[in-house]
Amino acid sequence: MSNINFVPDDYVQSNESRRANLMCLVLFSVVMAGLGGSFVMIKIRQRACSAEESLVNAKMTRMQESIKKFEELQTKRKEMMRTALTTAELLEPVPRSVVLASLTNNLPAGVSLVKVKLLQKELTNRSAPAIAAKSKYQAAQDQKASAEAEPKANAEPKAETRMEIEGMAPSDVQVASYIERLGGSVLVTDVALVESIEKKVGDTPFRQFKLTAMLRPEVHLTKEDVEAIKDKATQSVYQF
Repeated sequence: MSNINFVPDDYVQSNESRRANLMCLVLFSVVMAGLGGSFVMIKIRQRACSAEESLVNAKMTRMQESIKKFEELQTKRKEMMRTALTTAELLEPVPRSVVLASLTNNLPAGVSLVKVKLLQKELTNRSAPAIAAKSKYQAAQDQKASAEAEPKANAEPKAETRMEIEGMAPSDVQVASYIERLGGSVLVTDVALVESIEKKVGDTPFRQFKLTAMLRPEVHLTKEDVEAIKDKATQSVYQF
């Protein structure tokens, strides 16, 4: 016996169409939900990146401020070092007026100074080259000794003062006498004659001489010594 379908074909097609539409709607909803979730995740990541970028910018700003303060401190340090060096130059162990007074005190009769120039130069420690090869033990001992001596050298930098003296004298005898007197001075050492030229003022001949000398290192004068040198220099000027 054959089955007889009493449902109209239009109704069947309508049901199938509704099922298809419902399936498409469900799929569309799933796709939109996925897109919405992706959009939310992207926004969350953007906010996280923005927050991290803000933290990095804040750190960079703090670092720039720290670098600026460090540069300002370095500038102040250089200014303080410059001021300290200037003060150290002004606070000389032997004032230049005392040196000039000592040079005047040793002038023989008839000799006068024309020009005195003082040049100060910082001494640098230079190690001499090794003459012979040393063993490893000797090299280690020398290195240890130099390492121990280095802080002392850095703590007390030394400087030498060189003097250029120009003057006039009646003859070479007075020039030699002046050199001898300077050699016995407590302030001056290594006196050397550079030149002695004969010149005339009218019909009177005289010797124009030039000397070089060194200020004795580590010279420290008391107040009484300074006053005595200045008083003697004043008397020498009057006698001259």
